[in-house]
Amino acid sequence: MTALPRSVDATLALLGRGRYVADRSLATALYLALSLNRPLFVEGEAGVGKTEIAKVLAETLDRRLLRLQCYEGLDVASAVYEWSYARQMVEIRLAEVTGERDRTSIEEDLFSERFLIKRPLLQALDQHLEGPPVLLIDEIDRADEPFEAYLLEFLSDFQITIPEIGTIAAPEPPVAIITSNRTREIHDALKRRCFYYWVDYPDAERELAILKVKAPDAPAALSAEIVGFVQKLRSADLFKLPGVAETIDWAGALTQLDCVALDPEIVNDTLGALLKYQDDVAKIRGAEAGRLVELVKSELARAAPAP
Repeated sequence: MTALPRSVDATLALLGRGRYVADRSLATALYLALSLNRPLFVEGEAGVGKTEIAKVLAETLDRRLLRLQCYEGLDVASAVYEWSYARQMVEIRLAEVTGERDRTSIEEDLFSERFLIKRPLLQALDQHLEGPPVLLIDEIDRADEPFEAYLLEFLSDFQITIPEIGTIAAPEPPVAIITSNRTREIHDALKRRCFYYWVDYPDAERELAILKVKAPDAPAALSAEIVGFVQKLRSADLFKLPGVAETIDWAGALTQLDCVALDPEIVNDTLGALLKYQDDVAKIRGAEAGRLVELVKSELARAAPAP
């Protein structure tokens, strides 16, 4: 188990070891969340690297990653715990056959931890040999508001109350990362229990640094053109702007095609790796793709140092 970082610089280095190119403001928010045992609530557009934060932390801290993927209709049985009714029925039948125990002792045993099926939230409160786990509550905005309200006790004290057993608290708080794509507003009561950070699209310099790490096989000149093109797209009127994940995918696709420089034809053929809606693809394909390619190439040429 790796110890938690003791400074912002150490946090930045920790993320770097996990091949996550972060800016200092994110490292600061993460350091404070880790130091003060508070959840980190991360919002941002899809594909900007929110989920990756938890994955990198689990890897670099040598901790177990527990992931709760949120969705509409998520309930306590799927996220927290449920009772193993099949095993309870077997226990009842065995007790009836043997006749060795009275009804009260059977009832007490049936609702013990032996028959409890632990889901991610309850697992996060367990004692782990490798240290407190990293708990990722992913896309909380997809869950219903009642479940969001259920999380308040958990996030305040890292404990869960089970009516048949009582309150179970974590011996050491887990490292909790909560993400949201902001498809709906999250209640202030939940946000107050967390440190908050907005993950924005990276600027060109940081996105180029990300490509060097995540798509190292892409030629340097091609990577610069890819970043320039994507940055231009993000200022266009599109239904869904491409995130960093799409930039990395596109770089991988172009590298696989042995592309060394952008041209309108290759852009038209590979837009599906970058844009995920047909209306957006139709808007960029053709003359607009050619215009953007030429614009990017001319800007890079002007920025290149004189020979």
